[in-house]
Amino acid sequence: MDLKLVQSALIGEVGGEDYPQAGRTRMILPAPIGLLGTGLGDPETYLMAQMSEGQVFMMGDNPALPRMAAKPTLLDFFKHRFSDFTVRHLLTSAKRALDDGQDEKIVIACLLHDISNGCFLRADHGYWGAQMIAPYVSEEIAWAVKYHQCLRYFADESVGYAYPESYHRFFGPDYVPPEYVRRDAAEARAHRWYMTSRQVTLYDIYFFESEDGIDPTIFIDIIGRHFKEPADGLGFDGSPVAHMWRTMIWPNNFL
Repeated sequence: MDLKLVQSALIGEVGGEDYPQAGRTRMILPAPIGLLGTGLGDPETYLMAQMSEGQVFMMGDNPALPRMAAKPTLLDFFKHRFSDFTVRHLLTSAKRALDDGQDEKIVIACLLHDISNGCFLRADHGYWGAQMIAPYVSEEIAWAVKYHQCLRYFADESVGYAYPESYHRFFGPDYVPPEYVRRDAAEARAHRWYMTSRQVTLYDIYFFESEDGIDPTIFIDIIGRHFKEPADGLGFDGSPVAHMWRTMIWPNNFL
């Protein structure tokens, strides 16, 4: 593939005077993990050759993205970084759990379960998401987020959970989850918090059934009781996962 064909998608906007690297064209080099196996090639060599005094690699705020608050909160990420699809899905899942009178720990787990999908990594999203939130929620909530990923592949007739029909369309009718998924699902079934994670799968209804118009501020009180917002903001509190949140703040940083 001629990498010049993707140049327009890789070159960031020129920022105003209040942006870093003001007056220069800021090039965006996509994360290598997102290009592997796609056949799109590696644009790094091409973009390196484009460097000049007026054309540099992007660092800091991307003028094409909404600027985050100096001390970002969870809802700032919902508003400014998560994809529209993810936001609708998470709000729908949490709202349905809330309307059904579920315990608040279930509601907050539903609100958080797919945040890695929103603006970070899709592969092993339950595991990544659990790590991202672990310093800020109870161990049970983080556990539920982690294990909802593997439990989604396995039915539980006792609570009315069936293998998602959409997975047949997504992966094919003959798809078999890998061994680690089967192993972790079996371990989760025997765990004391199994039903917490299983409830998340019951409300994990994102297959083209999301509701529009849910105001995320209806969850402010629940977030306040179950998500420990750091005083310095997510990404700047020195936690073991702060770098994950910073990556979402500045997703186009070259380094």
